[in-house]
Amino acid sequence: MLVEKGLLKEVLDQALEKGGDFADIFVEYKKTTGISLEGGRVERVHSGTDVGAGIRVVSGDTTSYAYTNDLSREGLLQAAGIVAHAFSGPRKECSLDLRRLRPVVEFTIAERPDEVKTEQKARAVQEADRAAREAGGDRIKQVIATYGDVVQKVVMANSRGEYVEDERIRTRFAVQVVAAEGSLIQTGYEAAGALAGFELLKEHQPAAMAEVAARRALGLLEARPAPAGRMPVVMSGEAGGTMVHEACGHGLEADLVQKGLSVYARKKGQKVAADIVTVIDDPTLPGRYGSYRFDDEGVPARRTVLIENGELTDYMYDRVTASREERESNGHGRRESYQHKPIPRMGNTYVAPGKMDPEEIIREVKNGLLVKKMGGGQVNTTTGDFVFDVAEGYLIVDGDVGPMVRGATLAGNGPEVLRNVRMIGRDLGFTIGTCGKDGQGVPVSDAQPTMFIGELVVGGTGHAGSKGKVKRV
Repeated sequence: MLVEKGLLKEVLDQALEKGGDFADIFVEYKKTTGISLEGGRVERVHSGTDVGAGIRVVSGDTTSYAYTNDLSREGLLQAAGIVAHAFSGPRKECSLDLRRLRPVVEFTIAERPDEVKTEQKARAVQEADRAAREAGGDRIKQVIATYGDVVQKVVMANSRGEYVEDERIRTRFAVQVVAAEGSLIQTGYEAAGALAGFELLKEHQPAAMAEVAARRALGLLEARPAPAGRMPVVMSGEAGGTMVHEACGHGLEADLVQKGLSVYARKKGQKVAADIVTVIDDPTLPGRYGSYRFDDEGVPARRTVLIENGELTDYMYDRVTASREERESNGHGRRESYQHKPIPRMGNTYVAPGKMDPEEIIREVKNGLLVKKMGGGQVNTTTGDFVFDVAEGYLIVDGDVGPMVRGATLAGNGPEVLRNVRMIGRDLGFTIGTCGKDGQGVPVSDAQPTMFIGELVVGGTGHAGSKGKVKRV
């Protein structure tokens, strides 16, 4: 136990000394390991431990927050006194008994990363380097491979008498490969991550990931410039859910909705997507990077249907945004560390699969763009407008997969795109990332099945009418 229950009770009492509706404490012990390789050499091996606690008092729309890395009785009570002084009112007594909450879902870690030798982790990035260079020979100019793991233990308690102990273990691996021919330089990237231990690298082998990244970079050297204009787009399940995360997910976080900074504000119960579109956030999925048993306010994780058959049914809430609407949080209060207060965040956000064969969807499209991997992008949550890079894309020519293209971007409006989804496949492909918001980053996954979007604006430097020989990929 990071902090004894008796001390937690003292801290909560102190935090509510001058009033407030609710108080909680988040205590964290986090150990991280990171290894990076560049230029054929392991350049950096680092590990560290961070310990601390964040204390919060909420009164109406006012929140007072303080954190400390001193977990002694004196250190915690001092931090509690700081947050208490933001208020002036009668003392609010908290529950005398802290009752431990049990999770509704359990996750299994097969190989704890803190029990794996650093040399074994270093060999993984070296394997990726060798595989990438063997795949492309002299055209491979740079390989960057990174490994990271986090073992986080948390204790949470609040003035409702709720007490939570939890451990989160996440592992991540990524490979970036740069290929060049003449003056042309292209980059391929592949990453995997999960709420899992070192067993992640058995399911996603470093050499295989490096070969995928190298193939992508080499393919882009041969690719033609992407055409520009409005055209049908098929988003492959392999592309992952970057678009649903950015163009839809952030707009369904309750703080942005309540501030009027979301295009989905005041639209609950309305049609915001095609009838075949259902969007879900589910942090209870086993082995996903954005999964958790409890959120960072001690609320048990749960599956939340956000859009069902095109109708907006719910938003993602933390305790504060939920209290404004006199409802309970649905388990989406997340924070980067004890140094940050929780805010509404996504976990694993995805478009639910349909029933169509993905290849059948492609055959239904006469000419358009097939997106097999998304790159970075940006979105204006107030309007829903977005722009994304396409990391791997192909022309669709007469219902078949044609030549690879490079330099493509996708521009559109989130709600308009969701209303313009014509077909949905039965597959589901996940990608991982660290989602940034309000200066905080948290691990997330997002996913989508293969989807046919009737029309999107494609940016590129090629000619929209150009075709090419068909090839299977």
